[in-house]
Parts: sequence; C-alpha cells; structure tokens
Amino acid sequence: MVVTTGEWNVTIYAGRAGDRNPRAMQGAVSLGAEIARRYSGSTYLVGTAAPIVNGGWALQLREAMPDLRLLADDLEKRLDSGNPVITLVGRCAAGIATLPVVAKRHPDTAIVYFDAHGDCNTPKDKDFLDSAYLGGMVLSGAAGEWYTGLGMDLDLSQVILAGSRDLDPPEREKIATGRIRLVEMGPCFVDRLLAAIGERSVYIHLDCDVLEAGLVPTEYQVPNGLSYGALEEACTALSKLTVIGLEIAEYEWTWPDGRPANPDRLISAIDSILKAIR
Repeated sequence: MVVTTGEWNVTIYAGRAGDRNPRAMQGAVSLGAEIARRYSGSTYLVGTAAPIVNGGWALQLREAMPDLRLLADDLEKRLDSGNPVITLVGRCAAGIATLPVVAKRHPDTAIVYFDAHGDCNTPKDKDFLDSAYLGGMVLSGAAGEWYTGLGMDLDLSQVILAGSRDLDPPEREKIATGRIRLVEMGPCFVDRLLAAIGERSVYIHLDCDVLEAGLVPTEYQVPNGLSYGALEEACTALSKLTVIGLEIAEYEWTWPDGRPANPDRLISAIDSILKAIR
C-alpha cells in the first residue's frame, strides 16, 4: 500500500474533453470536491468549464487542446513530486493528455483501464470517421497511432482493459492479436487481473460506465458491467500494489431526467484505493 505524507490534493479537470452534454464537467467538480472533503484533502482546479462544442473529433480536440495541455502539465509536476496522484476528469477523452505523461515517467507501470469500451479505435478505422467520438480513440492516440499533439509515449502493452465489453471490430482485432490485453468479467476476475499485472506498479483509469447500467449516471449505460461489490473487490486487491495514481472519468452530476447523483456507493467501492493514494 502506498503511504505518503504532506497535503493531499485532488486535481479536478473542469475543461472540455469531447463533451456532448455538460453533466460530466459538473460531475468531475462535484465528485472531486466530495472526495477531498471526505478524505481531508484539498482540490486544485485545472481548465475552465465552457459551452459544448458540436462537431467531429478533430474540432472537439482543437477546442479542448489549451485546457488539455494544462492538465498534462499539472500531472507532470505532480508525478515528478514522487507522490501518487488522483485526478477527476469529465470525459475519458482527457486520457489523451494524462496517459502519455504517466507512460513517459513510469514506462513499466500497468495502466489498469476500467471501461465498458476499448477506446482504441483510430480515425482511419472503417466506419469510424470524422464524426466519431474523441473518447473512443484515447488509448490509440496516447500510443501514437494517430497524432493528438499531446504525446505518444504509451505502449499498448502497458494497458489492461478491465471489464470492457462494448468493443468495435478494430479493438477486438487488437485484443485477438495480443496488441492490448483484456480481462473480461466473469469467475476469478480479480485473480486474472492481478495475474495480468504481475509485479508491476499500477495507474488506474476508472470510467464509470464500466459499472452495471443504472448504478451511476454516466453517458453510456452498458449492460453486464461490474457491480459495486466487484469494483470494491478489485480496488481492495489493487490497493495492495504500488499505486501510481487514479483518474476517474464519466461521472455525471445528474441523471438525464434531472435526478441528482449520489456518490456514496461509488466512493465506498474505491475507498481502499483512495486511502492508498492518500
């Protein structure tokens, strides 16, 4: 378990990242503030909330770029301090700024990527053209399979997809050929996840849509996901490893019908990781 001293900061990224509604920008702020409050930390805001931009991934990236660069710079400084980090981002697309930084400084670290999706399409993939969602190309962009302008130091062999199930054909091909590893839900999930990690340290990306549909407000509701109990079991096991950091994405502060989100069960499920980082 990681133990650190000194002030504990939660970085909250409030800027754009391929958003199609404003709820996740607000969700990152509200969830980050609640985590800091419960664990006696402080918050540090990066980027500025802005109106949603309608358009394809290239336009989305261009409009988000100034704030994404600020996010990358902030993470560089925090990792260079030697302490584990926690970052709240609205959309998983912000990972194109964070993951190259992590990989450059910790090339032997396993990126445990909890997500319902594979996020490793590219702009050249068939049926995945300019109208595609930026968040569906996070890992491929961070690995330099297309140019993001935010670094390309990630090696896909570092990545372990955990609980991913809504996969496109190009992503399935990458899994089948061993370019990226998938640990599917099912019996002995945690044991198989730990076996894939081996002796490496871990950086955890938690996209809330990895959870079973209906548990938490997030843009994508994908059936057959992790229960809160399964997430808690995985986090408890991961907390016993060397944890470089945690980033949480895709938590929306309300449901689409306006019902407020309640973060209690989510925070409880990841409690062991939060304590490890703290």
